[in-house]
Amino acid sequence: MNPYNELPPCAFWKTAVAQKSMFDISELWQPKFKILPEDKVASYGSCFAQHIGKALQNRGFSWFISEPAPFGLSEQSKTNFNFDVFSSRTGNIYTTSLLNQWVRWSVQPDTIPCESWCISNRYYDPFRPAIEPNGFLSHEEMESSRKQTLRAFYESIAKADYFVFTLGLTESWFNSVEGYEYPMCPGTVAGTFDDNTHGFRNQQFNFVLKQLVEALELMRTFNSNLKFILTVSPVPLTATKSGKHVLTATMQSKSILRAVAGQLADNRAYVDYFPSYEIVNSPVFKGSFFEPNLRSVNPYGVNFVMDMFFSCLRAKFGDYARFDAKNSVLANQKNACEEELLDAFGGSAK
Repeated sequence: MNPYNELPPCAFWKTAVAQKSMFDISELWQPKFKILPEDKVASYGSCFAQHIGKALQNRGFSWFISEPAPFGLSEQSKTNFNFDVFSSRTGNIYTTSLLNQWVRWSVQPDTIPCESWCISNRYYDPFRPAIEPNGFLSHEEMESSRKQTLRAFYESIAKADYFVFTLGLTESWFNSVEGYEYPMCPGTVAGTFDDNTHGFRNQQFNFVLKQLVEALELMRTFNSNLKFILTVSPVPLTATKSGKHVLTATMQSKSILRAVAGQLADNRAYVDYFPSYEIVNSPVFKGSFFEPNLRSVNPYGVNFVMDMFFSCLRAKFGDYARFDAKNSVLANQKNACEEELLDAFGGSAK
């Protein structure tokens, strides 16, 4: 006898993977929390995070939208103006430090920088550069919109039962004078790059972990019952400023994020980790879930990941809710992803 004799089949590669079709692999997640249909679930993060809210909604769960679109706005306009993409209109939050910045600003809105980017008499929010496709009419209008989103972001934390966050990047851009972070490099989506003001940082494990811990703990100071589900985006980097090949830079970045998420889930009862990254990127699935560009996750892959999420809930907690998805709605969802705009700067892609 030894400790391995009593382990279940899912603990062994042979029985859990090698002897199964990739579509029959199960038990990839042992959820900590029984998410009820009436529970409010807020979602934020990188581009892949956008699928989670829609998946919840399509299956009859309560995706908590604290900043809804104006009445009568078409579905296409909602996407164009970044409504119903995340729980509030933050745009993509790629890094844990950017999440921490949003949380701190939502508690202390007076500490937000007054910076804006003006192009052809239109004003762009440096912290939500793609939120208005054609910019705002004035700096004041931009600030008013940002304050509304901060109020909604705070509400989505204060009233939610669960907060889902998808970690996306370690590469980041900061204002090297004032210390605050931008979601995108100035001069890409909007703004003008200034080498004296804007600095690049490829975040390391300890920094990523510290920022995420600070964000989660601060959120729980004004919602002590809030629980978190972390995921890591399976989408590779569009471009890297690290000086490394984009493939190796991607693997380094995702490995750090995965390790941070796993460590927090292992060490905190109020944090869980869902393996969307593994489902898409594991060699077991043979790259089946990527588009031909080997970066974008195809609709079938998105549906497979979200079906796994709900099937694992069902396996752990039973059939306590309907899980049938309107897959066509989910599959046709168009992502609002600022990072993809970096493709325009790839010389070989022109």
